[in-house]
Amino acid sequence: MEEIKISSVLTTIALIVIGVLLFELIIFIHEFGHFITAKKSGIKVNEFSLGMGPKIFSFGKGETKYSLRIFPIGGFCAMEGEDQESSEPRAFNNAKVWKRMIVIVAGAFMNIVLGLVLMFVIVVQQDAYGSTRISSFPVSSYSANTGLKTGDVIKEIDGYGISDSMDFNYPISTSELKEVKGNTLEIYKEDCCTLLYNQTVEVIKDKKLDDETINKLDALIKQGASKINEVSNKNSAKELYNQYSKLIYETCGVKDYKIEEIQVKETRKRYISDIVVERDGKEITLNDVQFFTYATPEGDIRVSLDFYVEPIEKTFGSVISQTFKQTISTCKMVYASLGGLLTGKFGFKDMSGPIGIASAVTEVASKSLETSFMSAVNSIIYVMMIITVNLGLFNMLPFPALDGGRFVFLIIEAIRGKSVPRKVEGIVNGIGMALLIILMIVIAFSDVFKIIG
Repeated sequence: MEEIKISSVLTTIALIVIGVLLFELIIFIHEFGHFITAKKSGIKVNEFSLGMGPKIFSFGKGETKYSLRIFPIGGFCAMEGEDQESSEPRAFNNAKVWKRMIVIVAGAFMNIVLGLVLMFVIVVQQDAYGSTRISSFPVSSYSANTGLKTGDVIKEIDGYGISDSMDFNYPISTSELKEVKGNTLEIYKEDCCTLLYNQTVEVIKDKKLDDETINKLDALIKQGASKINEVSNKNSAKELYNQYSKLIYETCGVKDYKIEEIQVKETRKRYISDIVVERDGKEITLNDVQFFTYATPEGDIRVSLDFYVEPIEKTFGSVISQTFKQTISTCKMVYASLGGLLTGKFGFKDMSGPIGIASAVTEVASKSLETSFMSAVNSIIYVMMIITVNLGLFNMLPFPALDGGRFVFLIIEAIRGKSVPRKVEGIVNGIGMALLIILMIVIAFSDVFKIIG
């Protein structure tokens, strides 16, 4: 028992170290983007630092000092004349505006490149990839009896463009939660299909059936559910339910059976979306498509996909294609999330800082560790991929003190033919930095309270 505990502790420590190293890699890549483009543009770099706070060690090479600092929560590339006027000919403020634009954008660009690399590491391990064409449904699928059909190619979910199966995650998980009456046709059809399946499972438990019979039952369930999902009234659904229940019992050799009655259910909450699909070469809009909804032990209501999609064969081309597509999907999700914060779709409680991210990484890794150590590592890599893309895109927002805010000043300079007064830029960036620091502190406290709660 003691050996198991020690092994568990060592494994957890190893995962934490991997997480910290990957996080520092994200920061390093970002700052290296600024560093290398500054060097290539002839701009003087005074210091390149990994980490924040007191120095662990540093050394000088040429005109630049390189340092490693004690807190692995950031880094910086300090260029001459970046934040104040400098008479040095090779200072940042004296470089041509297009060169400064490249230096500013390079950090975010490198974050996206790292995101592609991390995504490739994940994608290349998979056996196949999901398309956006529906291949089949589980027997008790909600979306099947509220509009979706086999062969549909999903194009949009609640206005969110779908070009890859990874695009499903964001719009479905953020779809609207509505009250659904228990006496609707959709719920009735769902219950018919569910009971059809449950009765079959019970019969299989009681009788030792051969593989051929089980395959016949599987085909009957799918055929019956498919027909039930197509009907337009409860009587037709009930007739099909009775018909296929009888066929299932007869196939199993059961003579003495009782078909369970369909009960009217109470009102419940269900995630609902409007979906645009391509069907028979035409685009059609399906309103109020419902998805599988379940309650967690904590009482939270969650949503999940309740359909299967056609697989994409793994080839060299599909690996490269999926790497780019899934990275682009992550970028779309980040921008959509930021848009949700601005429009009020998400609140302050949905935001997380370094503490919340570390907690999430630990939780994801711990759950994945139940499968294998490599599964936990891949989970960390995936979360870090989201973080690096998030960092790159967030940094390019046109907000003071961020790279995007600095880029806006450079655009203004390019249009005006002269730079914005450094004093004005300094005041604006200073206010922006103060607001960001306040936000980070508030989010940090929120993360701590969430963890305690």
